[in-house]
Amino acid sequence: MPMYPQQPSPGLPEDPYQGPSAPLPQQTNPTWMGHVHPAHYRAAPGHQGQPLAGVFPPQAQGQVLHSARARNGLVGLTIAGGVLAFLSLFLVVPFLLSNTGAAGFVIGFLASLIPLSVVLAAVHIIDRWEPEPRRLLFFAFTWGAAVAVAVTLLIQPFFVIAFQFTDEPDLQTYMATVQAPVVEEFAKSLGLLILLLAARRQFDGPVDGVVFAFTIAGGFAFTENILYFGRAIAESASPASDFAQVFFLRGVMSPFAHALFTGTTGLIMGFAARRWHTGASIAAFFVGLLPAMFLHNRWNSMGQGFLLDYIVVQVPIFILAVGGIIFLRVAEKRLTRQRLLEYSAAGWFTPAEVQLLATRGGRRTALAWAADSGRKQQMKQFLKTATQLANTRQRILSGRDVPLHQAEERRQLQHILELRAAVAGG
Repeated sequence: MPMYPQQPSPGLPEDPYQGPSAPLPQQTNPTWMGHVHPAHYRAAPGHQGQPLAGVFPPQAQGQVLHSARARNGLVGLTIAGGVLAFLSLFLVVPFLLSNTGAAGFVIGFLASLIPLSVVLAAVHIIDRWEPEPRRLLFFAFTWGAAVAVAVTLLIQPFFVIAFQFTDEPDLQTYMATVQAPVVEEFAKSLGLLILLLAARRQFDGPVDGVVFAFTIAGGFAFTENILYFGRAIAESASPASDFAQVFFLRGVMSPFAHALFTGTTGLIMGFAARRWHTGASIAAFFVGLLPAMFLHNRWNSMGQGFLLDYIVVQVPIFILAVGGIIFLRVAEKRLTRQRLLEYSAAGWFTPAEVQLLATRGGRRTALAWAADSGRKQQMKQFLKTATQLANTRQRILSGRDVPLHQAEERRQLQHILELRAAVAGG
């Protein structure tokens, strides 16, 4: 498997851009996701000269990878999220125990692992193309399972107070159809906003938004299920039958309910991430809350005709969501391939390497080849960095914060050189 470009150079050009290119190449916009305005197009920096094989000595590779990890800035976010989650447990756990009792809590906890595993399995499948850092996924899950629940518990009393000023005759209906959609979606999506602002290098687009949203929502539903499952046992005269009914409704019929609600917010914020701008990210947060709150309200408003509404409305929405996610992944792969082909034209990769880097079959072939050589982890990092490089180029072509992303591009290209040497065993 070739791992060297046809005309590489020993280093990065000092000034890779001389300004926007005049004509827009025909294949620059492979999908609707990566549309580029002609005024924003810039050719990829050129790479010409000697072969890459001896540029970076093997003993330097460990230092380079360590410094790259140090620069990603995820440690602080992980620690802060862990501290918030830990503090939230002092509110969440007593609330759960007071409503479920010790036995209900334990049974509810164990039963909630089943729908949670279904949601996290879906996240894993969606996230396979460009896996997110585990630290960020950990932050997302703990935010949903602890922090978002704590925020909801803290805000709920204000809605109880506001109930007396409404025309709603039933407090329970008001809390389910007004308070829950507004407060819960705000609390969950606040974690998305933090991720977008604090980890913008990893939050690359709509697929990432869906992944983080599903993870946060999965955590929130996990804690909420403990409450509902445990309460069905603690407060019922026939706990076995009531528990079975609640588990079927929440664990079998609707494990993805919260994921679909919050997923709409993540999708919209993911599109904002393609054109990085702080103001746009905050605006996307508020805009994305609207469909999430609406879907949540519609779900909680289903009453006597629940089964009919579920079949006629909720099932088609779920099918549409699955189709949309597949559509997004296909568009993301095409965009990655096109951006890497632009680097290939500049000499950083051969066309054959782009096929290995930008297709599912090619990646399997590359990983199998690397595994036979004892360099599978290096290849995984190479594939991941190449995908991040393609996303960085897309940000450059969006025309926003170009100097910032050009600096990131130079760093990633430098990293590509070092990873190539590690994969090639040089």
